Amino acid sequence: MSGWTESRHRSPVRLIALTFALSVPFWLAGAVAGRLSQTLPVSALMACCPLLAAVLLIRRHEPRGAVKRLLRRVVDWRAAPRTGRWFALAIALPLGVMAGSYAVTVLLGRSLPEPRVSPIEVPLLFAVFLVAVACEEAGWTAYATDPLSIRWSLPVTGVILGVTWAVWHLIPYAQAGHGPLWIAGQCLYTVALRVVIVWLYLRSASVLTAVVCHAASNVGWSLFPDHGSHYDPVVTGGIATGVALLVVMVRRCGRRGRRIGRVRVPGGPCPGA
Repeated sequence: MSGWTESRHRSPVRLIALTFALSVPFWLAGAVAGRLSQTLPVSALMACCPLLAAVLLIRRHEPRGAVKRLLRRVVDWRAAPRTGRWFALAIALPLGVMAGSYAVTVLLGRSLPEPRVSPIEVPLLFAVFLVAVACEEAGWTAYATDPLSIRWSLPVTGVILGVTWAVWHLIPYAQAGHGPLWIAGQCLYTVALRVVIVWLYLRSASVLTAVVCHAASNVGWSLFPDHGSHYDPVVTGGIATGVALLVVMVRRCGRRGRRIGRVRVPGGPCPGA
């Protein structure tokens, strides 16, 4: 069974339901054990749940070898044509949003400390986040995005996954001590970022570009501008929404390949990618 055929028969609804169910113990642990760090609740360890859900569903419903194929896609750095360009874009988009957020915050007259980041801190954080977000993207991107994009447009696919992603994070956000306005802004940012990630994936055909974009985003807000001290998700969410609208409008080509009847035929990135 090919990867495309497997994707057609996968159920994003099952993945979402199972991911939420697997996350419950982590949410309970977060309520009891508190935080791993000042900004990271114990419930953040639920990052492994989308991967676990995808593996459990594949083992139950798909033939032998499907799990290996899914995991191989997550780490396949050669899947995208012009790989370097896509990875550079995956890093530049979220970090550009953070830079824009910093500039807007300064223009609003708010006092911000000078960025303080040690040279070794960024690569270390990026490596840690790569492992964590690879587990998430194995579920959200490698498992769920293709079957959704077969039925829905790129923006709708991104919003469906983005809203799910945001709701999944509500309890960890609250357990980290954030208020309603911060959480609302972060949910807006989360949905916008997912639209960008879906665009990157559908244009590049690479799950790893989604992983890199997600990891770069986490590094950006974690260090903004002094280890996340003045990160404002309301400002950042507004800018990210603008970027998401821009990438959707630049090319209305929301799917890789072309359709023949109801069968989607892989055809690489969209023209002009």
